Amino acid sequence: MNRPLSEKSWQYRQLNAQTPGLDALSDALLELVRSGEPVVAGTADLQYSNGLAKFARGCPERFVQFGISEQNMVSAAAGMAAVGLKPYVATFASFLALLCCEQIRMDVAYSALPVRLIGHHAGISLGFYGTSHHATEDLAIARSIAGLTVVAPADGAQLASVIAASANYAEPIYIRTQRGRDPVVYEAGKPFVFGKAIKHLDGKDLVIIACGSTVHPALQAAKALNAKGHSVGLLDMATVKPIDSEAILEAATNARMVLTVEEHNVLGGLGGAVAEVIAGEGLPVKLRRHGIHDEYSLIAPPTHLYAHYKLDSAGIEEIAAGLLA
Repeated sequence: MNRPLSEKSWQYRQLNAQTPGLDALSDALLELVRSGEPVVAGTADLQYSNGLAKFARGCPERFVQFGISEQNMVSAAAGMAAVGLKPYVATFASFLALLCCEQIRMDVAYSALPVRLIGHHAGISLGFYGTSHHATEDLAIARSIAGLTVVAPADGAQLASVIAASANYAEPIYIRTQRGRDPVVYEAGKPFVFGKAIKHLDGKDLVIIACGSTVHPALQAAKALNAKGHSVGLLDMATVKPIDSEAILEAATNARMVLTVEEHNVLGGLGGAVAEVIAGEGLPVKLRRHGIHDEYSLIAPPTHLYAHYKLDSAGIEEIAAGLLA
């Protein structure tokens, strides 16, 4: 086990200054421990990237450093859950969803064990680490696995609420997070309900449905368009599976168009899930899926990539304005 960084170390202070949301995961897990839950946490040599160093410092007897052995970590977590523990294991989303797909399917989901799989630095947020480290297929993979709930929190406060709500949730969960630099969308302590979308704005011209990192820029884009005289709504579809069909159908019935926005391939992710619901009911609404269009993502700083793929507020506003025109 690696020794966690001291709170007084310059490296720890620098990391937290740059990524203040990193504490959200550890703080939420420590709260579960204080409430008496048999929580254990593990990571694959990334306790500083996901913030679990703080949990390791607070509860060293409940923390496992698996090293660079992600598949072993998932299988071990299944074993822990089988004997009554509540394991939360975290690594890069690209490794967790792709490399560990078999272990998630067979050891966790097929066995219906309440393991919480936290895939962080999802989408293109790893920037210069390159396409091999970008996770633009994980939503499609995770939601295709039977019995696996899929959640994409928008910020640290919502992640904490998801962790709190997961304490007594019977099914395994894939939790898709970013890199701890998420703009604030929610106030701390807002209860989270699995399977329920969160409505931010009503819209009659267009409803944007977003999840995870795209909620904040989509909200900014919707507000900008409404200020120009349009009627644009916004749904945070934080639970991608089981998806809130009722909220989707309400939006598709009351608005002329629907726009999904995700930091993911447009195939198989949030856009695919929304399309399935709308097509299943045969609703005559125009749907545009916005994200990464079936290509391997480029290598650049995350901010440049978000601008390139039009996943920042300006880009989303441009895409939405094109539909409204």
